[in-house]
Amino acid sequence: MDDLLTSYREAIETLFARTTSGIKPGLERTEALLAKLGSPHRRLSAVHVAGTNGKGSVVATVEALLRASGKRVGRYTSPHLIDFRERITVDGTPISEAAVLEFLERWIPAAEGIGATFFELTTALAFDWFIKQNVDLAVVETGLGGRLDSTNVLTPLVATVTSIGLDHTDLLGNTLEEIAREKAGIFKRGIPAVIGEQSQPIRSLLEGCARAAGAEPIVVIDNEYSINDVVVSPRGTSFTLTHGRDRYQLTTPLIGAYQARNTALAVATVSALGAGMLPPPAEISSALSNVFLPGRFQWRENIIFDVAHNPDGAHTIAATLRALNPPRPRTALVAVLADKDWRGIIQALGPVVDRFLFTNAPSAPVDRRWDPAEALTFARSQGFEADLEPDLGVALERGESSSGTLIITGSFHTVGDAMSRLQVSPFAA
Repeated sequence: MDDLLTSYREAIETLFARTTSGIKPGLERTEALLAKLGSPHRRLSAVHVAGTNGKGSVVATVEALLRASGKRVGRYTSPHLIDFRERITVDGTPISEAAVLEFLERWIPAAEGIGATFFELTTALAFDWFIKQNVDLAVVETGLGGRLDSTNVLTPLVATVTSIGLDHTDLLGNTLEEIAREKAGIFKRGIPAVIGEQSQPIRSLLEGCARAAGAEPIVVIDNEYSINDVVVSPRGTSFTLTHGRDRYQLTTPLIGAYQARNTALAVATVSALGAGMLPPPAEISSALSNVFLPGRFQWRENIIFDVAHNPDGAHTIAATLRALNPPRPRTALVAVLADKDWRGIIQALGPVVDRFLFTNAPSAPVDRRWDPAEALTFARSQGFEADLEPDLGVALERGESSSGTLIITGSFHTVGDAMSRLQVSPFAA
């Protein structure tokens, strides 16, 4: 076993190092690699989910609803928090180290020959694994954007876009409209499109993109569902969901008022798969109790982990902190990738925390590491109390010992590194 784990870790390091680390938009390399594998994506029944925020919550909820209906479900998400295997699960069980090792040893040379990126090879691994595991359905999250994301080689049974925000502007466009068009690239002719965007102008744009793509039917959450009586507690989020004559009293363990909308979007997505896919109304809350999503307002003792890495995500943290009013003093332990709008994140969180503690995420790519000293200067210029501790381990000790509540946020790297040090598992119990 030790030999296997050593070989697995070496293989993962090779995957990171030897496949092109950068992002190369386009589907041709993924198609070429999958062709060598026998084109497993052509045999895969899938739900495809894109969006700036909310993808992970919707994917996790769709998975729970489908499993409650007796389906064998694969889940492909990114990035991971601690262990690469978090990205690829079947019925909640991560792909084995041995399977990852076998695949990489066999296919890394071919991937290198094609010039495939890390994400493209990982996507091929996921689709290959799901076919080998005989999944009934795979719930697949886009990595970046939609139109040119390597997961878009799929022809899914349903395509869902959650929300649109300003993120990855260097690759997807500088306006919400440009980003929306990229995300809408997952809509396909004759395939149901589900749209969760709240902003009316962007929602209309997505609807127009779905029509232009020939998607059918087009389900716009705000036109067909209503969400009322939202109550947020440390145990989850309860609300009433109305759809036509159906009225559901639902509770999700995911915390935050916005999780009512994500849950509604997941319900609409599963409904769009056809009759019999959604559990009976009386059983939906029971199905939702099995939703597990690490790093999304995950509350453990006096620590809250949240992977928010853009201002929209930080505003949702702030709204949830206001709703729950966790103990003070509240410290936001923050490390953000340099290419993100960290100023917007600081401005969103500042009013609801008592101080910032800026640090570094050791796993962050060297070329994307931020300068926490610059963040310190900015936060103080905004009138927020702030301090600097470059060493994450020391920052965690300081934050825990001096806070009623410690909020760890800013990126997947930050949350994953902190969870690893605090021995919090990214897998369901």
